Amino acid sequence: MGVGLASQSATLSNQEALLEHFFARLKPAKTRVLLLDYDGTLAPFRTDTRKAVPYPGVCELIDQIMENGTTRVVIISGRWTRDLIPLLNLKQLPELWGTHGRERLWPEGRYEFAEISRETARALMKADAWESELALLGARIERKPASLAIHWRGVPGNRIERICDFVEIHWQRLGRGSGLELRQFSGGVELLAAGCTKAVAVDTILDEAGADAVAAYLGDDQTDEDAFDAIKGRGMGVLVSDTFRRTTADIWLRPPQELRNFLRDWINARHT
Repeated sequence: MGVGLASQSATLSNQEALLEHFFARLKPAKTRVLLLDYDGTLAPFRTDTRKAVPYPGVCELIDQIMENGTTRVVIISGRWTRDLIPLLNLKQLPELWGTHGRERLWPEGRYEFAEISRETARALMKADAWESELALLGARIERKPASLAIHWRGVPGNRIERICDFVEIHWQRLGRGSGLELRQFSGGVELLAAGCTKAVAVDTILDEAGADAVAAYLGDDQTDEDAFDAIKGRGMGVLVSDTFRRTTADIWLRPPQELRNFLRDWINARHT
């Protein structure tokens, strides 16, 4: 299934052995947890993020996993949950965590949101006023409940440098008291309220699942590294990416075929 390892010194046989061992543990497990990033993992990146639908066949495989009833499926995304839902062509919605772990939407519809401070809300409003200047540079702003994502996918490299410089300078002017962190993701940067990360979501879910749970987290970029760290020693971290990069994930899969293979192997690892 795999073609590379997240450790540069590891071999293909090491990766295959890790996968074989993981699915051998999954087969008899009474508690299974499948944690999935969205953009870049389940769906390819698009300049228009509203058109970033999952790879062919992925939704059908997730449907099968959920229908089996033995796996808790959770999508943990940087997106606002309300923007993520229309893209998920699933028979039933799984548990969703949005805005990098700040939102939690349960399958039955219960919604939770970790509030941000007034100071941070004011800082985001000030940053929102940068839109016209950023648009002149070719960037696009995506508004979320507790963050502002600035996209530059498809923008020429010299303009990306100017966008980065602009955001860095203006972010520093907001001051440390703003409570905003600046994080880079594939195709942009994001100003987001500090305190919630994908690692918080992973820790919460794994604590709820218990020590006997067999779990995996699949993600693609730097925003998933804290989640890979959180699952270390408690499950398998899976980097899903066209190209290898330095990561703390345990294995590396290339989408979409190796992603689909992993999901099929999950389905086939049924109770005996």
